[in-house]
Amino acid sequence: MPESYQIAAEVTPSARQLKWQQTEFYAFCHFGMNTFTDVEWGTGDTPPEVFQPTDFDADQWAKTIKSAGMRGLILTCKHHDGFCLWPSAYTEYSVKNSPFRDGHGDVVKEVADACKAHGLKFGIYLSPWDRHEPTYGQGEPYNTYYKNQLRELLTNYGELFCIWLDGACGEGKNGKVQKYDWQGYYAVMRALQPNAAICISGPDVRWIGNEAGVCRESEWSVVPSWLAINEYTAEKSQKTDDKRFAKKHNAMVLDLGSRKAIRGETELIWYPAEVDVSIRPGWFYHASQDNKVKSVEKLFNIYLRSVGANASLLLNVPPDKTGRIHAEDAMVLDSFGRFLKREFPTELLENGRASATSESDTEHEAGNVLKADDSFWQAASDDEHPELILDFGEETAFDSVILQENIATGQQIEAFDLYIQKHERWKRVGKYTVIGYKRICRFKKTMRARKIRLVIRSHRGKATLLRVCAYKREEIG
Repeated sequence: MPESYQIAAEVTPSARQLKWQQTEFYAFCHFGMNTFTDVEWGTGDTPPEVFQPTDFDADQWAKTIKSAGMRGLILTCKHHDGFCLWPSAYTEYSVKNSPFRDGHGDVVKEVADACKAHGLKFGIYLSPWDRHEPTYGQGEPYNTYYKNQLRELLTNYGELFCIWLDGACGEGKNGKVQKYDWQGYYAVMRALQPNAAICISGPDVRWIGNEAGVCRESEWSVVPSWLAINEYTAEKSQKTDDKRFAKKHNAMVLDLGSRKAIRGETELIWYPAEVDVSIRPGWFYHASQDNKVKSVEKLFNIYLRSVGANASLLLNVPPDKTGRIHAEDAMVLDSFGRFLKREFPTELLENGRASATSESDTEHEAGNVLKADDSFWQAASDDEHPELILDFGEETAFDSVILQENIATGQQIEAFDLYIQKHERWKRVGKYTVIGYKRICRFKKTMRARKIRLVIRSHRGKATLLRVCAYKREEIG
């Protein structure tokens, strides 16, 4: 029987998971009744008339989000208060009974259309917990209600890249507890939006385990299948009768996918991580937080520790009461987009050369890592410590190296070192663990060298690299 790590080496992402991972960096827009009541969780009894943005501009949202380098937007179509941002046929608690567009508005449509116009992917959030809907807590009647609303969102607003939902299962003073039909929800999603990734409380993407923008040092995309239990079975997270689950239900344990962590596991799944964090302390807009918007430097640190550490980054940007992204947030986001372009301007290895200690065959040669296509390098299976040498052609200044495994065939690299050649000798400049979809190695000071040497210290039998890039940040002034 093969070892667990050997099983893990053969686990690969689905097409939808691969497309989701390639999105890398996208926005969450928390907007709804809470925006106007200045709370994070609404109670569901605020009159629809309170929802009254004075200058709603979805186009401004899309432009602002794209300026930051983000590639998609997820909208809170319904939060826990139950207020719907589209004119749902299944409830009166929606924009159709608000002053917005004189009762003829549809926030979801306007945002979806703006995303399409500006080349952004669009996704939806539909809270399972609903503090307004009378059928909540009645079992099947509410599940039917939720599926009906899902069908509205999944059929009327074009192709979605993501369906985002949490496992919120609130129990209020009235004692309502709802048993969610997760598998039934997923069936509707797969039937109507087969290419959309079901995120967080779903089978495609897992929550990183915190809201601080922090990845693990080694973020594995291949993990034990039981990790999915705490994401899609809400009742498990509220009970302790399953001892195995209770023991392992720690969302931010530091090791999920190493050989030690998966030893003895026979069911492993591709379950990549998403980092979700807000640009402000809260998830909805609060005027009192206008001076607490994260700085460009803070956002870049989060970016490096998420996108640069084998996860995606979902950055929450909450529009204000006018229906626009506030000027403070917009300014930071525009600055951040410019900052990213300066950090990673021109790819320096584009005209370089690559050689390796081994290649599995002629189709997977070392030079593939310098090509901007789907070709990749794969080391020979008997090469225990494969090495790759990247030659700029002349001494070159750089301060970042970005590596990507060919995750379409799995995640295998467990540890690697980077060296530069100085005076005909190799000097180690970095020691790292996993790569996965992307690993950004950013150095504190500028390196100068003609050659970079990558030594893979440990892998799971099929070491691959899709791409290696090097950059030098542009100096200002």
